[in-house]
Amino acid sequence: MILILVRHGITPWNEERRIQGLTDVDLSAAGLDQVRRLALSLKDFPIASIYSSPLVRARKTAEIINEFHQAPLHLSSDLTEMNHGDFEGLTIPELMAHHRDFLRKWLADPASVGMPHGESFLDVQTRVWKVIEGILANSRNALVVAHNFTLASILCRIKNLPLAEFRSLCVDPASRTVIRFCNGSADIELFNDRPYLNGGQP
Repeated sequence: MILILVRHGITPWNEERRIQGLTDVDLSAAGLDQVRRLALSLKDFPIASIYSSPLVRARKTAEIINEFHQAPLHLSSDLTEMNHGDFEGLTIPELMAHHRDFLRKWLADPASVGMPHGESFLDVQTRVWKVIEGILANSRNALVVAHNFTLASILCRIKNLPLAEFRSLCVDPASRTVIRFCNGSADIELFNDRPYLNGGQP
């Protein structure tokens, strides 16, 4: 079976380098354009079902992709982005300026160090992987639309990497990552692929 992982298109907060987490920020005009191009690149993929975070930036991405497929669309709160707690809404420069010591600790051990009044990365991976297990049990091609940390947690699990190495597996907005599962093994055929955003062929 094929599993396609998609990150939602960009939002105004992505453009401002602001931490959005569970904050329900919509796609920007540029994000909508990205998603329409992404949807065209996926129109000929055989997709039996689509799973999405219910946050509007992901849900809208999933709905636009699904215009070409009319597949069952399942919204799951387990696919939402990491709860960044007290850091929601801060810009990256603000985070670096005022919380550098915490960030050092978190980057060294994101699995167990939780965001203040939020989640740890392991919390995220645990809830997200429940959804992936259900998808794999169905053994039918599926597409998942989610978020930066959500998708990185899936890829860490698939590649059997510790969560502290997640930065090598982060994907860009409106990208697609294609994974083929066969006989208990997983092969990543495309990673963070998005030539369609620059006028390239799907």
